[in-house]
Amino acid sequence: MSNESGTKKLTGWELYEALGRPKKIVAPMVDQSELAWRILSRRYGATLAYTPMINAKQYSQLKTDSSKKIWFDKINNEEGADNLDRPLIVQFAANDPKLLLESAKDLQGKCDAVDLNLGCPQHIARRGRYGSWLQDEWDLIHSLINTLHENLQDIPVTAKFRVFDDVNRTVEYAKLLESAGAQILTVHGRTREMKGHNTGLADWEKIKAVKDAVNVPVFANGNILYQEDIEKCLKATGCDGVMSAEGNLYNPAIFSEKASHPYVVKVAKEYLDIVDSLKTETSVSAQKAHLFKIFKPCLSKWTDLRDRLGKGQPKDWRGIVEEFETRIKSDAEFKNEDELSDVKDLDEQGYRTVPYFYAQPYLRPTNVDNIEVEQNIDVKQQIENDIVPQREHLAVKETPVCVGENCTAAAFQKCTRQACLSCCRLFGKNIGCEVHEEKQNKRKETREIKKQNYRERKKARIGK
Repeated sequence: MSNESGTKKLTGWELYEALGRPKKIVAPMVDQSELAWRILSRRYGATLAYTPMINAKQYSQLKTDSSKKIWFDKINNEEGADNLDRPLIVQFAANDPKLLLESAKDLQGKCDAVDLNLGCPQHIARRGRYGSWLQDEWDLIHSLINTLHENLQDIPVTAKFRVFDDVNRTVEYAKLLESAGAQILTVHGRTREMKGHNTGLADWEKIKAVKDAVNVPVFANGNILYQEDIEKCLKATGCDGVMSAEGNLYNPAIFSEKASHPYVVKVAKEYLDIVDSLKTETSVSAQKAHLFKIFKPCLSKWTDLRDRLGKGQPKDWRGIVEEFETRIKSDAEFKNEDELSDVKDLDEQGYRTVPYFYAQPYLRPTNVDNIEVEQNIDVKQQIENDIVPQREHLAVKETPVCVGENCTAAAFQKCTRQACLSCCRLFGKNIGCEVHEEKQNKRKETREIKKQNYRERKKARIGK
């Protein structure tokens, strides 16, 4: 569904109808909701997808389509293609209305709407002054949205935001976004402070309050672990669609018509097949992150494969996946089924009991008592013993101290062991948790790129 120049720009409910009344929506996720993953998610039932966040300032500074393709590839005509990648909403992060408009205009023929990111809570967003760190600058936010609303010729603007602690302020905020020209609102039911080990549960009541107060379509975001949670959320909030981020990443079949947990090897192969079939490049970091999440249930069982995956490159993926498959099929409990559905067995916390070789949600620890440790019981007990005396400290500090004995370093907040890199690897017998390993590999890739660029510049100088 693409508008051509000169046609009437759609408003809220017109846009919602033109998008196909989407109920199951892939969230905008940095380096994760890329084209290949969007295609896979649509195969499993997603009815609308968002691109990863694009930094409008950085995008506007790039002057050629070749340089811009790191954000959105217009050269190969696959991203935003009617028969492949629609309906599609492109998300931008910005704090300058002029640069935001310039960037949005550049992608005006490639999507059905543009979205303003008002939800990112990360420190990089705080440094860059975008995402949820704009939520107190209402005049600026109004200007950002209204500039797009008044000046984009063909496509409407939407907005995704986080709630405030106070429901009345949240509703007032939503009304501001609507009055500025946002034609669809997506409400993430967590506050800006709810991240990392303080993530907690999204507040569906605040989402419902927004839905009841505005006159445009509203999408709900938060607390979607299983397929049936989509209908529960729609019923509880009255919203018009449900967006999933983490739930979708760990199980792309979360949008399927039936409660389904696909075989992890099948999902991995299907994703890699899509990557290989595209002319559009899929970043190594995106591929690696997806494979880590797909095989998350298996990684605690085979830490050597976690290490291989962390150090691997695209040429290694197929061999690693085949090794996972070989080991899984040697398990006496394995049944040669592509998916597991209608799971009725629940654990003591009320979560489904799903074998490790099927895709399933990542149950994020809500406090240090539930920190996931992917090692043997002796190491686990050692870490738990170290954690207990510091529990109160970890609960109140935004940046917790590492749980390693006598370690004064700051713990990496996304580390599942609440440790710094050195201690995390020590606990894991020289293998860090997947988040630490992913971060280290990204650093290595960046260093290698810089080294290669330096060598090429040096050769060029010698050639002259």
